[in-house]
This record gives sequence, structure tokens and C-alpha cells, in this order.
Amino acid sequence: MATYKKRGFKPKNKAEEVSIDENSTTAEVFSTLDQSASKTEAWVQKNQNFILGAIGVIAIGVLGYLGYNEFIQKPKEASAANELFYPQQYFDQALANETAKDSLFGLALNGAEGKYGFLDIIQEYKGTKAANLAKYSAGMTYLNLQQYDDAITQLEDFSSDDAVLGAMAKGGIGDAFSQLNQKEDALDYYEKAISHSTNEYTTPRFLYKAGVLALNLGQKDKAIGFFERIKEEFEDSQEANGIDVLIGLAQN
Repeated sequence: MATYKKRGFKPKNKAEEVSIDENSTTAEVFSTLDQSASKTEAWVQKNQNFILGAIGVIAIGVLGYLGYNEFIQKPKEASAANELFYPQQYFDQALANETAKDSLFGLALNGAEGKYGFLDIIQEYKGTKAANLAKYSAGMTYLNLQQYDDAITQLEDFSSDDAVLGAMAKGGIGDAFSQLNQKEDALDYYEKAISHSTNEYTTPRFLYKAGVLALNLGQKDKAIGFFERIKEEFEDSQEANGIDVLIGLAQN
């Protein structure tokens, strides 16, 4: 007979011990558990160097990531953000200065007086938020310089969940394709800009552009949908002025 003492219970005498028949199913279960535990212990002992090594690799990876983020990525982000300030000033000045805008846009792209331009920041600070924003600004700069292929390249590389910037980037690609006389591509990107987000600034803007382009392409039903949405949802927008006339043109 095999004797099994229930865990957590200390018998007062042998009469209180639980007896298990050595040939019973219960005895077989406990025997199997004992064998499995022994095998597990043996495997752990045999492979403990491998296990400790794996744990060490994971720990080093975590510490390395934290160290990289704290001592490399964060300072890099701060430096890139500081560099972005200067070309952005040139860009803003170009928008406000019609006579010297081309030269100012050039300075925004390429930098001046030892300061980085958008293109330098994109190259030197890859993977930072500032480099991503520089792609947007570079794309808009090329768009203003009428260098449409370069504008498309930069704006397609830009990514943002921001309601306004994300829509503006897609709409900017639409503008570039429109200038290249690739009307279908332009309409596609205007629709992407519309679906990116709904807001009072970009949505009526690109609904209007999409509507006019669809009308020019002979897609009257689609144009009516764009124009009617402006009328119903954005009646206070600038694009709503004269929208009934456009709806009438599309219906004829």
C-alpha cells in the first residue's frame, strides 16, 4: 500500500493517514505527476545555461531599447525639431512674400548660412517626427515651385493621422496630379483627402475641388454628390457660395 498525505493536513497519528492502493488509478496519477516533475527538473538543469542566456538576451534587448530611446532617439528628436524651425520660417515668409517667394522657397528646401533646409533634415534625421514633417513642408514647397513630380514624391512619403495635415497632404498630391493633367489620379487623391477626416477647413475645400474635377470629367452624378454635401454640411464655408449654380450645371 502506498501512503499519501493530503497537502496542508498533518495527521495526528498513522490512523489518520490516507491510504491509496498502489494499483489504483489515483496512485497511477500521482506516480505520473512525480515522473513528469522529475523530467521537467532534469530538463531545466540540463538546459539552464540556454534558459539563462535567453533571459539575458531579452533583458539586454529591453535595456538596449530603453537606453536607445532615452539617450539617442530623444536627443535626436529634440535636435531635429530645433533644425526644423529655420526652414519653416523661410517657408512662411515665402507664402507671405510674392516677389521673393521662389528664392525663399529655395532657402526653405536647401537651407542657408549653415542651417539645414527641409531636404537636409529628411536626410540627416531619418525616423524622427521632424523629418516626417519636413517631408510635408518640402512637398508643399515643391508644389508652390511647380515641381509637381517632386511634390508628389515628398507628400506620398509623409504620413500623419492629424485631421488637417493628413488631408492637406493627400489634397496636395491631388493638386499636383491635376497640374500634370492626370485628372483621374487627381480626383482619386481628392477623395482620399475627403475621407481622411471631416473638418470645417479641409473637407469643404476638397469636396469643391473634387466636384469641379468630376464635372470636368463628365462624372456628373459624382459631382452632384460632392456639391450637395457642401450645401448640406458646410453651408457656412466659402465653398458654399454659389454652390447651387454648380449643382445646376451638374444636373443639366
